[in-house]
Amino acid sequence: MSPHKTVTINGRKYDAVTGMPVSDAPTNPTQKASAKAPEKASTVVRNKTPSGSVHSTLQRSKTLIRRATKKPAGKQSAALARPKPGRHMDFARSPKVSHFAPHPKPKEAAPKEVSDAPVRQHPTVTKALTNTPKRAPKTPPAKPATKPVTAKQVKEEAITKALKAPKAAPKKAKQSFWTNKWTRRIGIVAGLFILIGGTGYLIYQFVPSVSVSFAAAQADIDASYPEYTPDGFSLKQPVTYSDGQVHLTFASNSNDTTYTITQKRSTWDSTAVLDNIVKTAAGDDYTTTRERGLTIYTYDTNAAWVNSGILYTIDSNAALSGDQVRRIATSL
Repeated sequence: MSPHKTVTINGRKYDAVTGMPVSDAPTNPTQKASAKAPEKASTVVRNKTPSGSVHSTLQRSKTLIRRATKKPAGKQSAALARPKPGRHMDFARSPKVSHFAPHPKPKEAAPKEVSDAPVRQHPTVTKALTNTPKRAPKTPPAKPATKPVTAKQVKEEAITKALKAPKAAPKKAKQSFWTNKWTRRIGIVAGLFILIGGTGYLIYQFVPSVSVSFAAAQADIDASYPEYTPDGFSLKQPVTYSDGQVHLTFASNSNDTTYTITQKRSTWDSTAVLDNIVKTAAGDDYTTTRERGLTIYTYDTNAAWVNSGILYTIDSNAALSGDQVRRIATSL
């Protein structure tokens, strides 16, 4: 290796290009390299001056801890600063320059309160007032002395006023209606009659046998109320009657159909009923039913029979069956 390509530092050679140390070992491995005495480094003697001794002292490190401090940023010029969003600026301006100077508003002076000048009296009036004599004030006339009033006089005066005042006529006390003995008795009797009449009317309306008995007594006939009534029918009040006969009308609770039982005094027998009523109304189109000594003739929706001197007839616009007619006849 040529000497201009090596560098000697502290007695050791280094490659000037690569910086690697260069060994001086001999090419023959069998021969021992002779120990070479180290060369003495050239020493440079410098004179120590007072200023040099000052600058040769150690100084404290000024390196900052970058992990704890923020990297200082250089001050950006106003020409390179970007405008902030939301502001429309065509060019960068210095923050130290204001566009317009403030316009101060003039302060209006408050109006001063001016008090009115006092009224001055004219000299002529003043002179006239000083020359006129002052009038003495008028004294009120003295009141006559009143004598003290005694208690006796006050009492007598009050008695006199009370006697002179007109006396009011005494008012008669109003006597209640029920305080009179006779009126109370009349009211009690009238109440009893009203109670009895109302009770009788309710019984007559809602107890059919009672209403039929009342009608039979008025018609002078031994009429009776049937013990059997077809389902869906009820007695229609009031019970009508005339001389010697009673009419019982039963109405349907669901429609307008009715049937009427007429009880009438008669001297006919079953043959007379057949000839005079049944054959006259239906001809030979009838049905004969015999039960409990009764002969019942049924035709269309009607029926007729006689029992103990009373003629019974049923006039119906309802579809009564033969069994229902038979049960009605036997229950009377």
